[in-house]
Amino acid sequence: MKRLEEFRQYYNHTIHPELMRLERKRLRLLRLMLFSAIILVGIILFEFYMNILVLTLVLSIPIGLYIFYIGYRIREFRLTFKPQVMNLILDFIDDGMNYDPEHPLVYDAKKKISKELFLESQIFPKNMDVYSGEDYIVGRVGEMDFEMSELNVKALSKVSSGYTQIFRGVFMHATFPEEARGRVIIWPRYLRQHFTRSIKNFHWEGGINVDHEILNRDFKKAFLTYATEDTHLVSILSEPMQDAILRYRAQTQKDIFMSFQDREIYAAISEDKDLLEPNIWRSNLNFPLIREFFEDIHLLLRIAEDFDQTH
Repeated sequence: MKRLEEFRQYYNHTIHPELMRLERKRLRLLRLMLFSAIILVGIILFEFYMNILVLTLVLSIPIGLYIFYIGYRIREFRLTFKPQVMNLILDFIDDGMNYDPEHPLVYDAKKKISKELFLESQIFPKNMDVYSGEDYIVGRVGEMDFEMSELNVKALSKVSSGYTQIFRGVFMHATFPEEARGRVIIWPRYLRQHFTRSIKNFHWEGGINVDHEILNRDFKKAFLTYATEDTHLVSILSEPMQDAILRYRAQTQKDIFMSFQDREIYAAISEDKDLLEPNIWRSNLNFPLIREFFEDIHLLLRIAEDFDQTH
């Protein structure tokens, strides 16, 4: 809660002024679009009135080029909005957690977590036909290197002509610097029927249900926990980590998945919309939107930090 209050102050003093600057840019773009629409309607009506084929053909070229220019301006606004805001959020996170100053958080709007890493988590089914992503972040928390990005993963539906959503949200991968043994995966309990194949695949590799080892009743009620027999569960999925996951789940109502594969840690938070995507038609001065993205990233990094500190 204290961290969120600090972020609110940071938003007011640092992020909000940048959003105001971008808002003025958006309003200028809207005025340009409105003016252009009026001019284009006037030209089209003039062409109909004159009914001269050669004039219509001649005017179609500059009209097409101008429409292309307007589209370029809109695309430029969308592409520059998120990186500018995102880097401010990362500056705040960088200053507040156990980060190596020699390895600052780095953001790449177009890059994504690799498909191979996503599959190595063993959380989700392997059959997928669409794998896309953006908003890649890389850095180090404590002694752990990590990377994360937004992902959108789909498979062709077996019962309809469309796609089935496998995962959409923020996915993180971190590497523990020392040797560690044990494999644990947790799934939201109410989604068990959607992950039957993943659970069976892990079972074939030695994973067994270890719900009886979870002392936190609320966590046991919310999540399925599977682990291999050589795993010391409490040392990997600590009670403070369980509490943090439950608190975030209660606050956001989002699905959380986790996988520990020896030294490799994977965590995923579901999200049904693109975060921090700017809107051309209405104001983007929206603290809840900025806060939501901050909280998603912050939770994943706290998971990595907790694991680093307790090991």
